[in-house]
Amino acid sequence: MSSFWSMWIIILTSITIVGITWILFANRKREQQPADKTTGHEYDGIQEYDNPLPAWWFYMFVITIVWGIGYLVLYPGMGNFPGILGWTQLDQHSREVAAADDKFRAMRDRYLALPVEEIAGDPVVRKMGMRMFANNCAQCHGADAKGSYGFPNLTDDDWIYGGDAATIKATLVNGRQAAMPAWGSILGDQGIAETTQYVLALNGRDTDSTMAAAGEKHFQTYCVACHGADAKGNPALGSPNLANGIWLYGGTEEQISHTLRAGRNGVMPAFKDTLSEDKIHILAAYVYGLNQ
Repeated sequence: MSSFWSMWIIILTSITIVGITWILFANRKREQQPADKTTGHEYDGIQEYDNPLPAWWFYMFVITIVWGIGYLVLYPGMGNFPGILGWTQLDQHSREVAAADDKFRAMRDRYLALPVEEIAGDPVVRKMGMRMFANNCAQCHGADAKGSYGFPNLTDDDWIYGGDAATIKATLVNGRQAAMPAWGSILGDQGIAETTQYVLALNGRDTDSTMAAAGEKHFQTYCVACHGADAKGNPALGSPNLANGIWLYGGTEEQISHTLRAGRNGVMPAFKDTLSEDKIHILAAYVYGLNQ
């Protein structure tokens, strides 16, 4: 925080504390007023009597002000002043995380020593993995892990990079970078339309046979290197199967055409710097178990 904003907060906070203290004491009355004396305020036939604030109520306000001042002395709250205790949220969080790691370290180490396939069905692993998934993966893949537009379904048997335990763990550790090139400038509008018809035909959809035949030639020239001659993809390259009716970015004619024309560049983040090895191992077991 800059010095200007630090002083701004300190000055406003100080003025507020002094102001409410003055208001409290300036309006304090000790003597009992006549029973019929009012403040002069009246609304809908209701009059406000001019009686002093009960002593216990007044002292509660005083205690609140003193407590607030004490808090601002001990803890951060007055701009850049750290408080005499030196407490910070980050330090407290780090201590709590370290304590939790120490508490559960032995259990996680025991699971880390076992194969992912072996612990995938363990109820404790499933519970821990589900929480890790909710914190780190659900934002993209959904709470039910069934994905959405641009994010793959993790509960079916269709895997872009492979669904074995080792591959899932490698994906979590290192992440993935998709690289579907844009073919619009190479194929042109007509070529894109023809290739789209061919991809639709691979999935048994009604197409223009003449355009699909021309599209097959484009496919064999430009697409076969990644997707294979049968268009069933190549997990080693992360190229998806184009003949099974499962689509990451949608399977309508317009969506397929857009993918061909503009390309796709999806990113799966790496968690090696975010999650410890044992946590990744447990999370991999959870994901592996989603479709077992």
